[in-house]
Amino acid sequence: MIEQLQQNFLLYLQNQKVTYKRYIWDKINHEDKLIGLIGARGVGKTTYILQYLDSLDISISKKLYISADSLDVLESSLLEIAKDFSALGGEVLAIDEIHKYKNFEKELKQIYDMLSLKVIFSGSSAIELEHAKADLSRRAVLYHLHGLSYREFLEIKLSKTLPSYSIEDIVKNHQDIVYEISKVLKPLEYWREYISYGFYPFYFQEQSTYGIKLKETVNTVIETDIPSLFTIKYEKIINLKKLVKLICKSEPFKLNIKELSSKIGTDRDTLYLYLNYLNRGKILNIFRSKTKGDNIFLKPDKIYLNNTNLSHAYCEESKIGTIRETFFANQLQLSHKVSIPAKGDFLINDKYLFEVGGKNKSFEQIKDIENSFVAADDLESGFGNKIPLWLFGFLY
Repeated sequence: MIEQLQQNFLLYLQNQKVTYKRYIWDKINHEDKLIGLIGARGVGKTTYILQYLDSLDISISKKLYISADSLDVLESSLLEIAKDFSALGGEVLAIDEIHKYKNFEKELKQIYDMLSLKVIFSGSSAIELEHAKADLSRRAVLYHLHGLSYREFLEIKLSKTLPSYSIEDIVKNHQDIVYEISKVLKPLEYWREYISYGFYPFYFQEQSTYGIKLKETVNTVIETDIPSLFTIKYEKIINLKKLVKLICKSEPFKLNIKELSSKIGTDRDTLYLYLNYLNRGKILNIFRSKTKGDNIFLKPDKIYLNNTNLSHAYCEESKIGTIRETFFANQLQLSHKVSIPAKGDFLINDKYLFEVGGKNKSFEQIKDIENSFVAADDLESGFGNKIPLWLFGFLY
């Protein structure tokens, strides 16, 4: 069994051509014994794991990659494979697609407690792994892998090394930052390409089929991942697809829950469940005011597709204002608290208030409010509290 798995692992390594290392390399503490990597389908979890294994300065026989949904694994068990691998001197075991393995958290705990193996695992469904974190107690450290930032996209596109900046850096020093970036590239030259195609790393593998692969990725989440985790009948899956299309056509601030319920033929509470499923599957982004918290049965204040590439793929006529807000919310949500304020578009970390718009966007709606800013599109460099929208793609 282990011999066959090792042969498969070698084939995966030989077929792994990506050399670019994502921001997550600097975030993960690889000294931890049990590491979990979660994120949307297509953002590069498998690539990261194979790169990490390849970087280890140990014999190939001491490291192993397996996919939890492979027949070899399903015919045995994670625990038995881990035992056999450890008995042969194995040191690092990587388990991909772990959310597809039933009761994986129980076997991970056993592996952690019984064996000296270091384990890194990944899964596409955040909800399942977040629940498992409670079961895994203090054993597992979970990390979230996001799609490409604009900075990362430019690094790959131009083969350049570019710095990232904190939100504090950007609001205080954006003019100086833009000046430094502009020395090595034209910030807006590839902006529209990124907005349309640059969020998922597989764009750089085969650009001509990117749109097809993106829709296939979304369909897999809706048709396979979500039904495997939640109680939803197969014939109702079409409602999730309808919902994605309807959200595409709706402006975030004109959300009509009653109308959405009617169009997909379900009641309000079921609609809220569907929205939650799509949010957890990283197809949608749902935001509420601070007072509503995370109650899924309260009306969201704004709903967007998760990223601008999805908008480009699914919406025949996306409103530019929605695209701009989608980008801003997507880039900020990774490491910051994003909520919907009474005035303005977004409140970040309960401190910074933002309006998002074009280069002529005024401060009328947020004037005289402390720490208020405009994130302006079609603007290479800002002034005062008006900051170029693209610069928020340099947060990670």
